[in-house]
Amino acid sequence: MIKKLFLVVLLVVSGYVGFAQDKIQSGPMVGYSTMREVLLWVQTTKASEVHFEYFDQLNPKERFKTDMYTTNKKDGFVAQLVADKVLPGKKYTYEVYVNGKKVKRNYPMEFQSQTLWQWRTDPPEINFAIGSCAYVNETRFDRPGKPYGSSYEIFTTIHSKRPDFMLWLGDNTYLREADWSSRTGFLHRYTHTRSLKELQPLLASTHNYAIWDDHDFGPNDSDGSFPLKNTAVEMFKLFWGNPNYDALGTGGITGSFQWGDLDFFMLDNRYYRTANRNFTGERQMLGEEQIDWLINALSSSRAPFKFIAIGGQVLSSEAMHENYAIFPKERAYLIRKIREAKIEGVIFLDGDRHHTALSVMKESSSVYPLYDLTCSPLTSGAHASKEEFNNYKLEETLVGEHNFGLLKVSGPRTDRVLTIQILNKDGKEMWTKNIKARDLKYKSRRR
Repeated sequence: MIKKLFLVVLLVVSGYVGFAQDKIQSGPMVGYSTMREVLLWVQTTKASEVHFEYFDQLNPKERFKTDMYTTNKKDGFVAQLVADKVLPGKKYTYEVYVNGKKVKRNYPMEFQSQTLWQWRTDPPEINFAIGSCAYVNETRFDRPGKPYGSSYEIFTTIHSKRPDFMLWLGDNTYLREADWSSRTGFLHRYTHTRSLKELQPLLASTHNYAIWDDHDFGPNDSDGSFPLKNTAVEMFKLFWGNPNYDALGTGGITGSFQWGDLDFFMLDNRYYRTANRNFTGERQMLGEEQIDWLINALSSSRAPFKFIAIGGQVLSSEAMHENYAIFPKERAYLIRKIREAKIEGVIFLDGDRHHTALSVMKESSSVYPLYDLTCSPLTSGAHASKEEFNNYKLEETLVGEHNFGLLKVSGPRTDRVLTIQILNKDGKEMWTKNIKARDLKYKSRRR
């Protein structure tokens, strides 16, 4: 009995334990939201029949059910089910049932449908969190020495801010040497990270969207030559709840989503990537086809802010590590296309660097400045890089500790304002800046 108790305590401390009393390994999690449906996700500890029930918080007597699904070992006992009886602009409470029994939690399990505001009102105020580089320790697979992951309480802090959704900017889990050579390893690593107890309340009531970078794609600095890249895609789709993937139809996780009057374009900086040290031919991080898709999608967008999420830092002039400056020809092509198409309101969101910084590029007085918000890390090793050779950085925005971003878009439809707030693991404000949509227009179109 004492040995069993010790084992349970050990597993809880390590962060890798399912909620044995209710047969749930991790979750539930809310994925994408639209006006008419929402994705719900959960992982059980063994093969189980799962369904969700939900109701409008203002009308709790009318209840709805998702389909039933039996989880299986091959897919890591994951269930993804759609709540398809929702109406626009509602807040719902939901319940998860495993083998017919309701699972109880001591934190809210809620989701929201998006608001039908068009032709009726100004768009709603939108609040969302961003972050990258989340490392969860597991001693038997980690490198010896000081643990690389810490400050898991940051997820409690993010949850306390009650954002509408969170956009994970890559390195959302860290594959280890024992993981990236097999499907079994991928499943273990994704499950281990997703099971972190501090993460569960955030997953349960905040909608989640994600892109990847090298550590949740494959080995460190991995590229398009990685032989298990399609397994990486499979695992990413299994554990995240984006509304779409593979917009190019050629593999990878490229996609997009809308929230209110905002558009988000989620790029894949790994699946098509040339090896960092391969200089024998044309070099690419995104590939011309992905960039051309992006330009076309941006051109059709009427959003005041068009957020481009990408795993690596875009606008730094510091050609080092894995930022876009080591692919200068392709980066120049992307920026040239944005300018040629006269696309307005572009803001890059990225991670990877293990510090936070806001970079601003303005090529001439005839164009609006391009912003690049690098936000990192959540729980992995942090360092206070000064980006000595990045001519675009704003010195006062450099943060070298665990942090996350809280972004708010507010104001009337014709005068939207983005407020960027960077907070540390305890919720202390590190800096804040406002960017007006009217200032991200070409001069001839400003009012």
